[in-house]
Amino acid sequence: MPSDLLQRPERAAPAASRTAPRRRTRVFALAEARWAAAALVLFLLALPLQLTGAPAWTWGPLYAAAYVTGGWEPAWAGLTALREKILDVDLLMIVAAIGAAAIGQVMDGALLIVIFATSGALEALATARTQDAVRGLLDLAPTTATRLADDGSEMTVATEDLVVGDTILVRPGERVGADGRVLTGASEVDQATITGEPLPLAKEAGDEVFAGTLNGTGALRVKVERDASDSVIARIVAMVEEASETKAPTQLFIEKVEQRYSLGMVFATLAVFLIPLAFGADLTGSLLRAMTFMIVASPCAVVLATMPPLLSAIANAGRHGVLVKSAVAMERLGHVDAVALDKTGTLTEGTPRVTDIRPLDGSGLDQNSLLALAAAAEHPSEHPLARAVVDAARTRGLVIADMRDFTSTPGVGVSAAVDGHTIAVGAPARLLDRNDTEAARAAQVSADLEAGGRTAVLVLRDSVPVGVLGIADRLRPDAAATVAALTTLTGSTPILVTGDNPRAAARLAAEVGITGDEVHAGLLPQDKVEAVRRLEARGRKVLVLGDGVNDAPALAAAHTGIAMGRAGSDLALETADTGIAMGRAGSDLALETADTVIVRDELATVPTVIALSRAARRRVVQNLVIAAVFISGLVIWDLVGHLPLPLGVLGHEGSTVIVGLNGLRLLRDAAWNRAAQDMR
Repeated sequence: MPSDLLQRPERAAPAASRTAPRRRTRVFALAEARWAAAALVLFLLALPLQLTGAPAWTWGPLYAAAYVTGGWEPAWAGLTALREKILDVDLLMIVAAIGAAAIGQVMDGALLIVIFATSGALEALATARTQDAVRGLLDLAPTTATRLADDGSEMTVATEDLVVGDTILVRPGERVGADGRVLTGASEVDQATITGEPLPLAKEAGDEVFAGTLNGTGALRVKVERDASDSVIARIVAMVEEASETKAPTQLFIEKVEQRYSLGMVFATLAVFLIPLAFGADLTGSLLRAMTFMIVASPCAVVLATMPPLLSAIANAGRHGVLVKSAVAMERLGHVDAVALDKTGTLTEGTPRVTDIRPLDGSGLDQNSLLALAAAAEHPSEHPLARAVVDAARTRGLVIADMRDFTSTPGVGVSAAVDGHTIAVGAPARLLDRNDTEAARAAQVSADLEAGGRTAVLVLRDSVPVGVLGIADRLRPDAAATVAALTTLTGSTPILVTGDNPRAAARLAAEVGITGDEVHAGLLPQDKVEAVRRLEARGRKVLVLGDGVNDAPALAAAHTGIAMGRAGSDLALETADTGIAMGRAGSDLALETADTVIVRDELATVPTVIALSRAARRRVVQNLVIAAVFISGLVIWDLVGHLPLPLGVLGHEGSTVIVGLNGLRLLRDAAWNRAAQDMR
């Protein structure tokens, strides 16, 4: 290999960090923060002048400027909403501040403006920081890459200028410039920032690599397979940005109530003002009490109670490799109280291996020819068992014949025309519909393999059984702990719903702690749907955790579906209410179709994100209680006694700030760690 390919470039050295650099939006980068700060400075300049008895012309313009700098944005937002026949709390606060100034309470109105502008800046900062948590992934991708021309010459180009089909050179120590597939070369690539895998993975010709991952000691020539805007990192960022724009059902309910509440509050404010006047009360006193009532009764804290906790939970999960697409998905995850689990690819690693090759007597086939025949029929399929058959044939160096007329029936198997014969490969229980000697021998061999905990795959040639393959999958290391955690979360043991044979299903269920009554094996897709509906008929909110096309109907029928989808199982992801794609190197992650994506191949993150969702729900409830206590207490004080306007402003806006900060607590890593620890 040429020496220039092995030379470690100096500019690659800083790229060795395995973690995503943290973006943090600076406070004063936000317009809301700058206007709030300006209003605060003006208020602090005016206040001592007023308190020391300075002439009004010295502090009056300062207060006026504070009104303008701190109030123009919420005033504009309120007027815009009013044009759409929506009464916004922003407008109510501005009206209250102007009303206070109109009766001579200029300082009190300015204080309201300053605190209200500050709470708005806090909300803007919270939203920006939730996006920062995952958008920092963009910094992992290099800005330039070395593109190879057809004549072998090199050119340094911007990664955004790379197009599908380009070939790039990744030297030792460099970060990969684009999502693609290795053409030549061998190296180890650190994918921790994308997949969460603790150790670098060996990469050679045919393996997929992701933009932003760190190359090791070898040089790789990579063919670009995705544009920069469609890379895994870019799609992660786009999905998180979309999440910040969604609203949870709780938030939608609060907004509906807010409109009626705000209208009612306006009428109540008029009543608080007019009724005392009718009984001879002082005009200024009545107006001041009415303005105070409008301020303390405004539902600002209630409106802010829901989204900060949910967005903070989304951002926190994103930092730990679980990317939730919407606030709706985050909220729904916390409601589940029953779980249905698939077996292959879910509780197991999803990379089964052929362990037995059993040609039947009289078939005229040996092990290699039987395996090659099955691989030819299975070649177009993306099912894990099909991949195992094809991989076994390739490992043996067998020639895989061309096929045509491929068909796939979920839960049954595949069929194709190979070398003039119709070859069917699938579940023995579904394909054996004969009562002859060949069928009896095939059934016996299948039973022997299944008794040993392996999955039997029957091969038919022109409807005649010719052999059986034994396939075994390895249990995920964290499967038992995940089942235990889900049991703790829901209060009931998950059920196992699988199309696999009862013996293999029972054996695996026993290993992970699922009891015999909860094991449902040999199911067709419609049978899985029926199992889910039986649970929901008992009033349970069911979470289905599965992968593949055959799980798609159950995922669609469930309250929440988590699709652990590798490449080829997009149908499952499309039909899931909450699709989670868990993929190792080489999988597509199905970011476009999944509502939630786990970029680390860790089953244990599923109960953790559910626990985090429940923590977010608790924060929402806490916030609503805080808001209700403050609003009711201040309103009663104002109606029964005499609540000073400055105290009302501090109490109302203080509760808004408290609610916002309480929601932001879920941004901390400690919240994720606590959720994970609670599951152990």
